[in-house]
Amino acid sequence: MSLDEIITHTTEFVRQQQFWAIPLVFILAFGESLAFLSLLLPATVFLLALGVLIGEAGIDFWPVYAAAVAGGFFGDWLSYWLGYHYQERLEHLWPFSRHPHMLARGQAFFDRWGLAGAFFGRFFGPLRAVVPLIAGICGMPRFYFQLANFGSAAIWAFGLLAPGAFGIQWISGFFG
Repeated sequence: MSLDEIITHTTEFVRQQQFWAIPLVFILAFGESLAFLSLLLPATVFLLALGVLIGEAGIDFWPVYAAAVAGGFFGDWLSYWLGYHYQERLEHLWPFSRHPHMLARGQAFFDRWGLAGAFFGRFFGPLRAVVPLIAGICGMPRFYFQLANFGSAAIWAFGLLAPGAFGIQWISGFFG
């Protein structure tokens, strides 16, 4: 089977199963944004690939994008909530019990950058897993955290999905 045939079959499968795109993207974005789980789930790669499949299969971008924003938002919100309610008790849980430097680095990042740290933390791989927790542990006001959370989720989701979704269409139109 050639690469073109694999791409054609995969694209057709995605097109036929497109109703799964929204829940799948939500779950991946949620898992990528949720503390602890984001360390185990390499969802960024899957979301980038799904962006390409969305563009190739002709799936409507905006509902899938909204699912990614919602998943990212709720994953960080839950991480913030865990930090806010369980505070120092989290130090004794994996991965922080084995890698205490993660909490220390997240704390230093958050202390230095505050609201901007809550916003930009989503864009830095290892920090993404701890910044919402640290924001909760530090007692960052919920309104400010959620403002940073929603803004960063919207940009992050677009940055992951749009290059594949729109880039494939643009390249096809340019070379087609």
